Amino acid sequence: MADLLKFVQDEFVTRKDFPVFAAGDTITVYYEIREGEKTRTQFFKGVVIQRRGSANTETFTIRKMSGAIGVERIFPVNLPALQKIEINKKGAVRRARIFYFRELTGKKAKIKDKRR
Repeated sequence: MADLLKFVQDEFVTRKDFPVFAAGDTITVYYEIREGEKTRTQFFKGVVIQRRGSANTETFTIRKMSGAIGVERIFPVNLPALQKIEINKKGAVRRARIFYFRELTGKKAKIKDKRR
């Protein structure tokens, strides 16, 4: 059964080449939205909270502040509507999932840049 599942995923799921990013990075995700007959590109810019899953079932969560309200969005890596991902800043965090970032406000909510 696992072999059949792997075969179907390899044959029919198209892999897109996105840059390598991790928790703490600030990224911009461009994705396509269909409204009736029209399609348009929209972007979502925020901090990566987590990456989870593996291979074809991998997802990542992005958090941004819209005014005083925090907005989170989960994107599957293999979403056909994803057009491109840009890395704006590399963040230096010590954890793979930074859920503590949700409670931080003001200067404490700033993530340090990773040294190159």
